[in-house]
Amino acid sequence: MGLSSLKALSPQMSKQVKQYLVITGNYWAFTLTDGALRMLVVLYFHQLGYSPLNIAMLFLFYEIFGVITNLIGGWLGARLGLNKTMNIGLALQIIALSMLAVPAEMLTIFYVMAAQALSGIAKDLNKMSAKSAIKSLIPKGNKSKLYRWVALLTGSKNTLKGLGFFLGGLLLTLLEFNGAVLLMASLLAIVWVFSLLTLKEELGKAKNKPKFTDIFSKSTSINILSAARLFLFGARDVWFVVALPVFLAVNFNWSHWWVGGFMASWIIGYGIVQSLAPLITSDNTGKTAFLWASYLTLIPAAIAVALHFDFYIQTSLIVGLLVFGGVFAINSSLHSYLILSYASSDGVSLDVGFYYMANAMGRLIGTILSGWVYQEYGLESCLWISALFLALTTIISTKLQ
Repeated sequence: MGLSSLKALSPQMSKQVKQYLVITGNYWAFTLTDGALRMLVVLYFHQLGYSPLNIAMLFLFYEIFGVITNLIGGWLGARLGLNKTMNIGLALQIIALSMLAVPAEMLTIFYVMAAQALSGIAKDLNKMSAKSAIKSLIPKGNKSKLYRWVALLTGSKNTLKGLGFFLGGLLLTLLEFNGAVLLMASLLAIVWVFSLLTLKEELGKAKNKPKFTDIFSKSTSINILSAARLFLFGARDVWFVVALPVFLAVNFNWSHWWVGGFMASWIIGYGIVQSLAPLITSDNTGKTAFLWASYLTLIPAAIAVALHFDFYIQTSLIVGLLVFGGVFAINSSLHSYLILSYASSDGVSLDVGFYYMANAMGRLIGTILSGWVYQEYGLESCLWISALFLALTTIISTKLQ
């Protein structure tokens, strides 16, 4: 967020802006630990001999509780204020990290799934709080500024998530699993205490207390966008979450450092493109989202064909992944803008929570398929499923306004 953008806001909003900056800082700190933990879990449990499907199952509760949290969290944010939901999320992530700092023999699949469930709840409380806050700060009707701010927040978050991937691989190498999670829990505890002391305003609190039944969106536009989002993120995670890092480690014989570094670089580049999306797509309508979804559909299909014919596999996969990341980033930024554009100003977190519930459902489906399909049929099949999901995203996006 540039200094000129902050100065452009009215003096009456300065207190809100300071609160929003604290929320954004919390979100960034959380994102670093979230990305690092994901890479730590994938690499460490692969090292222990877990199968790809079992590794995917470790994230099952993470994604399931993400779905639930977005529905309920949006309602809580509208009733209690986004500062409270943010602080609850930080506390839960500290607990989740601390749970994993135990001897290896205690790290059973169910135990790790329980810790990941807390982490999933924490992640989506933080995401919902940060994204919803933007709607409360931008004057109504200023669509270009809304698009820029959403793109900047989303892009910076994913850049930091990429750094978290790199951090996860590095910490596993330097401190091993227990030392890594203990260090992250300690640093996040400092952020949490700072947040408790500084977050005062109740951004996003609805004037009229929403009923629990209001968690389900009644907006046709939001329902269509949510369906498109579900398949968009399922298409990414079906090959990115488990299949890709295991494939890189096994087929290319890459070390933890190399896998973590490469995945980190991809996420960082993806985040940078997200931040620049308003410069690439000045038009931010539903039609634009449809066009970019159609472009994206072709990329995993092309990579799958290259793998099938054994055409420079390493080059095809790496170049294809980079192109996929850039085009996916544009799609993601457009969606992130459209949900805030469609959302109601009063109790915005309700609409945002419902939308990110669909996002979490897509991640859940993609994560499970990533482990199972890769284990049974290989990376090529994961890529064809990705292309199918993106084709569905494109078809659904024809209905966006």
